[in-house]
Amino acid sequence: MVCIRKATVDDLLAMQECNLFCLPENYQMKYYFYHILSWPQLLYVAEDYNGKIVGYVLAKMEEESSECHGHITSLAVLRTHRKLGLATKLMIAAQNAMEQVYEAEYVSLHVRKSNRAAFNLYTETLGYKIHDVEAKYYADGEDAYDMRKQLKGKKRHHHHHHHGGGCCSGDSKTEEGTGVPEAKAE
Repeated sequence: MVCIRKATVDDLLAMQECNLFCLPENYQMKYYFYHILSWPQLLYVAEDYNGKIVGYVLAKMEEESSECHGHITSLAVLRTHRKLGLATKLMIAAQNAMEQVYEAEYVSLHVRKSNRAAFNLYTETLGYKIHDVEAKYYADGEDAYDMRKQLKGKKRHHHHHHHGGGCCSGDSKTEEGTGVPEAKAE
């Protein structure tokens, strides 16, 4: 049995280890800390019954944009735990938190053009659409699909923030009651 839960600072080393095993795009530990300190509601891990982290999603809110939207920085599941729906559950948890905590309008991500498994997950299972192609996005020169998914929870209303927070500050809702359920995968 594997459970999906919100990541803590104590999970960051295991998340980095999982990233190194799975992906050619690797990050320094300070980048993981930056994510968890800035957007603690958006990081999730898949943990097996032995307490081992077998997958994670690293996500953030885009701050330099006029539209309030989330971005999936990195998603990985160990080969031993693929085809269990864990990537889908991790993504849904992060997307729900973006929508409920930050009122995000959409989620963006980049995926290698050659990564058919990930591309199919994003398009077929999760409903992402290609927004653009970014030439030579990756360090090895491979192009990326810039993909987006609209979030249905965003209400098209105009509101003014007098508390100085803005939509992407996370001030709109408290962390408690994000409505993101603890998911279990058998």
